[in-house]
Amino acid sequence: MSWRDYWNTDHPIYVNARHRQLHYDALARDIAAYVPGADAVALDYGCGEAEEARVVAQRCAQLLLFDTAPNVRASVARRFADEPKIRVLDDAALDDLATESLDLVICVSVLQYLTLGECAETLDLWRDKLKAGARLVVGDVVPPDLSPLGDAQALLAFAARGGFLVAAGLGLARAFFSDYRRLRGELGLTTYAERDFLNLLDAHGFRGERVARNIGHNQRRMTFLATRL
Repeated sequence: MSWRDYWNTDHPIYVNARHRQLHYDALARDIAAYVPGADAVALDYGCGEAEEARVVAQRCAQLLLFDTAPNVRASVARRFADEPKIRVLDDAALDDLATESLDLVICVSVLQYLTLGECAETLDLWRDKLKAGARLVVGDVVPPDLSPLGDAQALLAFAARGGFLVAAGLGLARAFFSDYRRLRGELGLTTYAERDFLNLLDAHGFRGERVARNIGHNQRRMTFLATRL
């Protein structure tokens, strides 16, 4: 099983419905804050289920959603079939986007599942589709010193604030025996030191900086804001 195969399954990544809802609420709120204006065309790359995408769509002219997992795309397409400002892209539609047609690309919690070569190719794709001076926001980048224990501690803190601490504890116990833990052990996650990721952005036509607050609940991970040169 690859990471793409895993995310195409009905995976138990959320400990309960409240965890799932609070996660997508926070994600949509944080993403919406980066939309540059009401006339913007934005792409959420690796959108997952994007349950609160309407919050983001209210801030822009069009919101494009893309995920590499076909089952996820199909689910998202059904959810937003009646939303005129939201369009779900498959691989072909993503490739067919016009050069320099996007004002914003958002990518959250994706790059750790790509190899360095795949990350480089994806940065080149984004650069091709973004307008000069447009924004790229890459969130949840995993630093080399963050362990699974650190991620677990961040989840427990989020759960304590959100009122699902017991469920989170039970979920972490289940996760010990899950495919996610096995894959993380076998395939690992691609990690980046802050300076290394800034250099990678620079090498692919972006000028970037790390922002103070990571998108989502885990402040041990990093978010970068970059401008397409």
